[in-house]
Amino acid sequence: MRNKIKFYLGVIAVLIPSFLFVDNNILKPSNIKSALKISGVSFSDEDITTMTPYIQKNKNSYINMRGYKLEKSDEPAFNFTVNDQRSTVINYEFKDIKTELPENKKDIAFLSIGELSYLIKNKKISSVDITKIYIERIKSLDKHLKSFVTLTEELALEQAQRADEEIRKGNYRGILHGIPYGVKDLASFPGYPTTWGAMPLRNQFFDEKAYVIQRLESAGAVMLGKLSSGSLARGDVWFGGKTKNPWDLSQGSSGSSAGSAAAVSAAFTPFAIGTETLGSIISPSTRCGVTGLRPTYGSVPTDGFMTLSWTMDKVGPIAKSPRDCAIVYNTIKKTNKGDVVTINFDKKIKNLRVGYLKELFDNDTSRFKNNNNKTLKLIREEFDIEKVSLPNNFPFSVFDIILRSEAGAFFDNFLLKHLNFDDFSHDFREILQTKKIKEIKINHSEKLMLDHQLLNNYE
Repeated sequence: MRNKIKFYLGVIAVLIPSFLFVDNNILKPSNIKSALKISGVSFSDEDITTMTPYIQKNKNSYINMRGYKLEKSDEPAFNFTVNDQRSTVINYEFKDIKTELPENKKDIAFLSIGELSYLIKNKKISSVDITKIYIERIKSLDKHLKSFVTLTEELALEQAQRADEEIRKGNYRGILHGIPYGVKDLASFPGYPTTWGAMPLRNQFFDEKAYVIQRLESAGAVMLGKLSSGSLARGDVWFGGKTKNPWDLSQGSSGSSAGSAAAVSAAFTPFAIGTETLGSIISPSTRCGVTGLRPTYGSVPTDGFMTLSWTMDKVGPIAKSPRDCAIVYNTIKKTNKGDVVTINFDKKIKNLRVGYLKELFDNDTSRFKNNNNKTLKLIREEFDIEKVSLPNNFPFSVFDIILRSEAGAFFDNFLLKHLNFDDFSHDFREILQTKKIKEIKINHSEKLMLDHQLLNNYE
């Protein structure tokens, strides 16, 4: 009997430390259910199981955040301001790129904005003809990529015809006059659905026209359609399927500006408009081999776009090259008051310094390492570059907390109504309408390879 008692005491002695060292920070579905009772939101057991690891990640971020001391003078970074005393507005001008009309009409789809602009401006080809080339290409190949949610064919041809008439009468608006484009389907446009990539919102309509679309219309650009976004701006999967990378059809195009990057890469459009909160322009652009410009927060108005995070959302262009992105950015950026300074974009700027995060380049273990280092080498040949570093004591994981908190606020009414998308769409119509601002070129051989892959793999 005594031996049995000693045995059980020994077992208990061994097990007690394991109980003492259980991580109390580990969340269980039961913890989340209790919290949901306080919030007034309900989810199914399956949903709760799915969200548990994400909430655990957020909890760890909170712990990280609380280890960072805030001073009384600290405040949220709602604005980004460069400490510059000059009250000037910088506009860029771009030289004409003289080019001849390609012998093969299909090659026109692979020309840059500058080349297309020269041909249109000098009446070597009409905007209508260019627009038809892109529409034909989209209809033929996009069934394999799923980059377009809505092809606005009738609207595009009307806008292209108007552009041709204006140019014929001598009313040339500038480099984007008559140039087709696509816009991520987070942007509202009257008469066409704005789906946000979500199946229950596939018939959602808004009367508002997004600010960026207004700016592009003022420049005479031609809207080909609405491009795919991962559902509610997450990933590359939407209700129409997964948007693919044109260079590797076994891959998704990454997200959430999935359609914008894929469409430009596949030469369905000369440029597209995407959005980014953390990496939704840069990530799909990297995946699809195009250039994405993530503008400084607040430099491009987000009016008319779905909100994911008021203090982090950005709208920017995706195109074939940095020059093309600069052309689009010069049009869609916020207009400020002040003295206008015009800079020739194609003229090398003297004494331009470029900063780079040396530690990130040195420690890069991604499959893009070689390309990144080649890019760095090319920049060194043209400019002086200086190594810079980010503060190592910032709780960067807090970004995710900010994003999820603000997204939760935007979608709060939708959640409280137990995922009733019809009520959500109606109630947020006013919010969306009044929301204010709070070069890899495809050469000929690459073009042929892309066409071969798209057509022969599936047809």
